Amino acid sequence: MRSERGQLTAVLRMGRVECVIRVTIEVEGMQQPLLAPGDIVDIVAPGFRCGEEQLERGIAFLERQELVPRVPQELFGADLLCANTDARRFAQLRKALYARDSRAVWCVRGGYGALRIIERLQALKPPSKPKLLIGYSDATTLHQLLNLHWGWPSLHGPLLDRLGGTEVPEAERAELAAVLFGSAPQTTFADLQPLNAAARRRQRIISRLTGGNLTVLQSTLGTALQRRPAGMLFLEDIGERGYRIDRMLEQLRQAGVLRNLKAIVLGAFLGGAEADGSNLGHAVLERFARTLPIPVLSGIQAGHGAYQRPVFLHTRAELRCGPQAQLVVDTPGFAPR
Repeated sequence: MRSERGQLTAVLRMGRVECVIRVTIEVEGMQQPLLAPGDIVDIVAPGFRCGEEQLERGIAFLERQELVPRVPQELFGADLLCANTDARRFAQLRKALYARDSRAVWCVRGGYGALRIIERLQALKPPSKPKLLIGYSDATTLHQLLNLHWGWPSLHGPLLDRLGGTEVPEAERAELAAVLFGSAPQTTFADLQPLNAAARRRQRIISRLTGGNLTVLQSTLGTALQRRPAGMLFLEDIGERGYRIDRMLEQLRQAGVLRNLKAIVLGAFLGGAEADGSNLGHAVLERFARTLPIPVLSGIQAGHGAYQRPVFLHTRAELRCGPQAQLVVDTPGFAPR
């Protein structure tokens, strides 16, 4: 099997700030693409709803990729909080996960709601044929189910309501297309920042990533969904003040979630300013890292930020600590077509 290595370079401009992003891409001749033109993608809304215009733009995005979006007839309905009633959101997600003719399930928006239907999902027998779930934020609940209970890989990636917008950097769309359509069997996150002594030592860790949004992950504690991960934990969040981040991390520690971990990698932690305008988030994360014997690194450009790189979960990942620390995550494989 022949392997080639290339590099995708993009420039992201935000106001007067210019950031050069280089994405390493390795291409193997035998790589099985996750998606191909003509594939059906089921659209689900397990949490909040989006606007009709956002939905239409998301559908148009999939169609530009030559995919076939399939939208439930009553994707949105009347509910106090969520995109539809618990019963209908569960039924739509169950149908999408079990559908034999679709290759992926894409969450239209995050927010809140997946936790309300997770007990019903846990009562199901996993389908014999895995497929790719894509989403982040509230979808962390679903990632936990698929990764730690069903043994499926999944993609912590952009939500569909955002991808149709003009504000999404073209380099982000290009990288997403590369991992989905087979030209990028690996994703490299370079120039990570070590936050403790263990992360500054030269060492290589090969394991699997789990995790996602810190707040959502915390909400699974004490439920049947809680299970101790044994590999590397990925965390990100938005809008949480320093004391709230500290409280959630401390609860994870006391609940034993960190006990079997080999490393923790952090994505974007945005917002959460104090009343005086200061922000304690980074200092809290650094203090947390110093209390742990395992490597803790930051700099994964994924989460709620303006640039959202794809992070595959429950697939092989290699973390290299020390100078020029980096994380390389494999694109998972699924059953042949």
